[in-house]
Amino acid sequence: MAKIASDFRKPDGLTVVPLEEVQAFLDPMRIRVIPGIGPKTEAELNERGIHTVHDLRGLALAQLTEWFGRWGEEHYAKAHGLSDSAVSNEWEPKSVGEQETFEVNTLDAAFIRERVRALAGEVFARLQRQGFRAFRTVTITVRFAHFRTLTRSRTPPEEIASEDALHAAAVQLLLPFFDQRENPRGTKIRLIGVRAEKLVR
Repeated sequence: MAKIASDFRKPDGLTVVPLEEVQAFLDPMRIRVIPGIGPKTEAELNERGIHTVHDLRGLALAQLTEWFGRWGEEHYAKAHGLSDSAVSNEWEPKSVGEQETFEVNTLDAAFIRERVRALAGEVFARLQRQGFRAFRTVTITVRFAHFRTLTRSRTPPEEIASEDALHAAAVQLLLPFFDQRENPRGTKIRLIGVRAEKLVR
């Protein structure tokens, strides 16, 4: 209910749904508002004449589990306004990254590596400020002068817990963009990005 109500009057509206009004609030809505019902499930239900939450609520649990297995139980509960998912206003970042667009497109390896070091420093400082001690995956982003954008990632066996290790891993991912491996036509680079993912507290 919190998820559906928060989406009801985006971006700045506030929707309060008292417990006794949950079903009246949900019933006229299209079934797609139910978290977990995507385009494919919506199409399957529409083919069976199920278009609104009210229609979905009218189905027996046994019928929904026959059609969708354990997901049928989820759809049944949510159509009745029930869920055991926790509601929280806390948000945990999944990654921390920085990127830079160059004033002039370039393939100057020394300059780009210098900027990668600076970005790695910024990323690691942000990780520390947010209370993370390490991370598992390094991702770089490279955007060429013609705007084609590529990302490459590496997850070493051990956690990465220092700025130097982040910088070294980012450079290793970047090197192929200076030669035939990732840049056979020698296209100049417009933007680079460095990102730490799978963060560890």
